[in-house]
Formats: sequence, structure tokens, C-alpha cells
Amino acid sequence: MYRFLLTRQWVIITVVAIALIPTMIWLGFWQLHRHDHRQALNKLISTSLAAEPVPVETLTSVGGSVAHEHLYRRVTAHGHFDTAHELVVRRRPNADDRVGYHVLTPFVLDDGRMLLVNRGWIPSPTSQTAFPDIPAPAEGEITVTGRLMPDETTAESGIKDVKGLPDRQIMLIDSKKVGALLRDSGDTAAQNVLGGYIELISPAPANGSPQLLPSPKGDSSWIGVDDINLPYAIQWWLFAACVPVGWLILARREVRDRRAAEQTTAGKENEPAAV
Repeated sequence: MYRFLLTRQWVIITVVAIALIPTMIWLGFWQLHRHDHRQALNKLISTSLAAEPVPVETLTSVGGSVAHEHLYRRVTAHGHFDTAHELVVRRRPNADDRVGYHVLTPFVLDDGRMLLVNRGWIPSPTSQTAFPDIPAPAEGEITVTGRLMPDETTAESGIKDVKGLPDRQIMLIDSKKVGALLRDSGDTAAQNVLGGYIELISPAPANGSPQLLPSPKGDSSWIGVDDINLPYAIQWWLFAACVPVGWLILARREVRDRRAAEQTTAGKENEPAAV
């Protein structure tokens, strides 16, 4: 009765079912890994935002990189803004998902080193080639506070580093590339650029522009309000469990249909011949 399992159709069905089970299990663990990564990031964000600010030079260095455990850590720096060599970062959304620019202003520390400061968001001008009008920051010697961020990469951000942009416009905030760009433009202070950059927290702009970037909100719950990865993991594992159940149901239905067909054929053979 079960010899039909050796037919071409059922061999294909069985092979597909066997292949689907480990694939779905793997997809479930992949989603679980993403859930764990999200939870770890949420914990890191909460810890960093709750910590007291520290001098920026204690967490990064010239030509160095920002360690993952220092992501979003609040830092301070004392010096002055260098608006003459200000840049804008293209295609950046604000809190309302309007696409514009981020304003990246060099900040020269007391010892001559340079820190890149993302001062916030401005709307895109009518012309995409002209440098926009940007409200000036506070003048003179000041202390800034911001969230420490690592250099941006295409792999991490998904943003393509487009070449041939208009003057003083960039796609990614990469301290090494920005330093080289500033040096090529004649900025002598760009010889010693600290790795990474900061998102400005204070002082806030007097006129509200540029718009300060919103603080990330960590979620310490066991699943996370916006965390869909754990439900997806469970979903994939349920799908994997359903595959053998579905295969068995199809096989039993095939057996039932074949038995019904055999009984119908046998009944017709036993009927008396017509006179």
C-alpha cells in the first residue's frame, strides 16, 4: 500500500520536506541571534546614556576607532568650532522622515586635535549642488557634549559612498576620509583628527536649527517593543515542526484515496453481468 512513496512525485515531495526542516530551523536560530544582538544593543544604549560624560580623548584617539562598548557614550570636549571647513552629509532623514543634510562641523580642541561634530539636521536646499546656508554654532571657546559614534561604513549603514559629489558634501562620516578631505582643502588643523565623531547634545542651537538628532531609546524588556525577531524565530521553528506533520497527512490521505479507489474497482468487478 505504501509503495507509492517510491514514485517520482513522492520522492520529490519527501526530499523537499527533508531539506525544508533544517533550513527552517537554521532560519529560526538566525532570527534568535538577531534578537540577542538587539537586546545586547539596547542594554548598551541604556548603560551609555545613563553614564556620566567623560572627556572625549579618553575614549578615542587620533587615527583610532571607537570601541563598540563606547557606542552612544556621552563625552565632552573643550575648544572652538571651525565653520570655515564645515561639511554636510547628504540624504539623511530627520525625526519626521524628511530627507535633508546632517551638518558636520570640525571642532578644534585646546591641544590642537580635531573632533568631528554632527550638529544635527537641516532641510535640503532647492539646489542639490550648492552648499546650503547653515546657522552658525556658538562662537569662541566652549564645551560641547555629545554621543560618541564610530566611523560610518557602507557595510554597517547600507549607504553607498558615492564619489564625485559637489564641494564640501559627503555621504558617510568617516574620520579618516574626512580628515584627508579637509587636509586637501588646506585645513592645517586636520592633521590630528580623532577617530569617530559625536552627535551634539549641548549647547543646543539658539534658533532650533540645525535640529539636534534624537537620543536613541533603549528597550530593556525581554522581547522589545519593536523586536520582531523572536516571534519570527518561533514562527520558523513552528513551520519546521509542521513539515513532517504535513507530509504525514498527505501520505495518509494518499493511502485513503488509493484504498477507496481499490474498493470501487473491486465493487464494479463483483457486479453481476447485465443480461
